[in-house]
Amino acid sequence: METGADSIKDAKKAAPRRAVLDLAPLELDCMNTLWPAGEGTVRDIRDRLAERRPRAYTTIMTIMDRLARKGIVERRKVGRAYVYRPNLTAEDARSQALTQVIDNFFGGSKERLLNHLNGSAGGTLAAPVAPRAFAAAASVAGASAAISSPSSPAVASAVEPPRSDSEAAERIDDTLL
Repeated sequence: METGADSIKDAKKAAPRRAVLDLAPLELDCMNTLWPAGEGTVRDIRDRLAERRPRAYTTIMTIMDRLARKGIVERRKVGRAYVYRPNLTAEDARSQALTQVIDNFFGGSKERLLNHLNGSAGGTLAAPVAPRAFAAAASVAGASAAISSPSSPAVASAVEPPRSDSEAAERIDDTLL
């Protein structure tokens, strides 16, 4: 007998992820590897990724399992391996991602995006910015502020080159945290 929790789990497994921009970088790399091939096993994907982003077989296996649970890919068992196939085309993913960017950063205005790409200001946002989009925009704004006015010690240290290799390593470690 299926419980309510089991049916919720099954619904989560079957429901495709709506936001392509919510994919982790390695998930997106796996999808960018899978799209041109049409389908592939974990070994196929890992081998194609190895040129630019070498990862362990088990890492790619975990990523592909997550993508299957999110509904981004479907998989079928062939022998001892799973063969993965995308549930959406690369073009659909690009369209979805652009729509998200336009909605979250440009208040739904394609014209504002085009103005931004052409280098003109285009005014302020008419619609509220989504929290994730705001965090990304704030980090970009913070970086540009640091470059234009390194007045505080924290900002100045972000702009000044490190004095030694150990300082560079510490800054990298702090950045990753």
